[in-house]
Amino acid sequence: MCRSGVLTALCGVGVGALLLAGCPGPQPDTESPSAGAGAKGEPAPAAGGKIVLGSYMCNTGPFATFGQSSTKAMEMAVEELNAKGGVLGKPIELIVEDDQCKPEEAANAAQKLIQQDNVLCVLGEVASSNSLAAAPICQDAQTPMVTPSSTNPAVTQTGDYIFRICFTDDFQGVVMSKYAVEELKAKTAVVFSDVASDYSKGLSKVFRETFTAAGGEILGEESYNQSDRDFRAQLTKFKGLSPDVVYVPGYYGEVALILSQARQLGLKAVFLGGDGFDSPKLVEIAGKAAEGALFSNHYSKDDPNPVVQQFVASFQAKYNEAPDALAACAYDAVRIVAQAIETAGVEDRTALRDALAGITDFDGVTGKITIDENRNARKSATILTIKGGKQTFVKTMAPE
Repeated sequence: MCRSGVLTALCGVGVGALLLAGCPGPQPDTESPSAGAGAKGEPAPAAGGKIVLGSYMCNTGPFATFGQSSTKAMEMAVEELNAKGGVLGKPIELIVEDDQCKPEEAANAAQKLIQQDNVLCVLGEVASSNSLAAAPICQDAQTPMVTPSSTNPAVTQTGDYIFRICFTDDFQGVVMSKYAVEELKAKTAVVFSDVASDYSKGLSKVFRETFTAAGGEILGEESYNQSDRDFRAQLTKFKGLSPDVVYVPGYYGEVALILSQARQLGLKAVFLGGDGFDSPKLVEIAGKAAEGALFSNHYSKDDPNPVVQQFVASFQAKYNEAPDALAACAYDAVRIVAQAIETAGVEDRTALRDALAGITDFDGVTGKITIDENRNARKSATILTIKGGKQTFVKTMAPE
């Protein structure tokens, strides 16, 4: 299946293969005929009786568990769709590119999928910085891009071909500040953000604004970089401030170390975060230091909803592991794209964009999903905590 260093996933009826690779290409000139078939203003060409979708994900790199779980879920969704006859009577082919968790590679992957592979739609990414790098390329080529789980509001602001099926940081940050004030009765907080992450900076801004608007006080703010491994200097400053809560909207790798070092220093505050906490690696690395941490997320695998339980059971049976929230989002993204293609009735990128914009009350694993006028998903958020070394459901919070 590997040809010239490029790995593709071809899912026939009831069959799928997960294959990962990156294949950067030159920056496209979408106004020129040299941009190739499927360039700006053209429908995606027929692909030998298949409907071709493309994905770019961080399948290697510092947040690889996110990309890997998302890719597994997309593969499973494609297999299920193909087992039922595919879309418009055709099987789906999924081409997956590994962007190595690097924005520049995400951009390269997007242009390859559009220029060389002539995909009808691009799915990606998890990390907002990577989606922000790829979105302009998709927009310029007038190719719909659907991000399963990039929450930074700026992603969909790129243009009218860019969609998301997760909630935004605007909502996620509000949810956690509201929970801190109303449920934890927190009056003071400190914020610890990753200076290299659009995701982290966006969430920090929203939390800071909404926490203070609700009457809370931000006692201090510190920053770190994804490559950092020693956070004791910043955490020692926080300990001296004695905050009620510490908001750390980061990814599990750094957060696990932050939690471990915070508890070693005797920092007693409750740690709060976003969906970047959602990985088994968090508890594997932090151990008991993760106990009591709270974070907003897209779903809970313990939700009794039959749609959720069927997804969890199928994923567990196929991969022998429980699906995280990023997998659930990716699964929903493929199914939403498939429904939109059926609604459009043709393999045309503009028609698909219009159909995506009309998605209403889609019954997803991550809840009822409606695409709003800004191409964002209107949906609820779930709050989870770490208890006994496991993610435990706390409550669901709906948009107001």
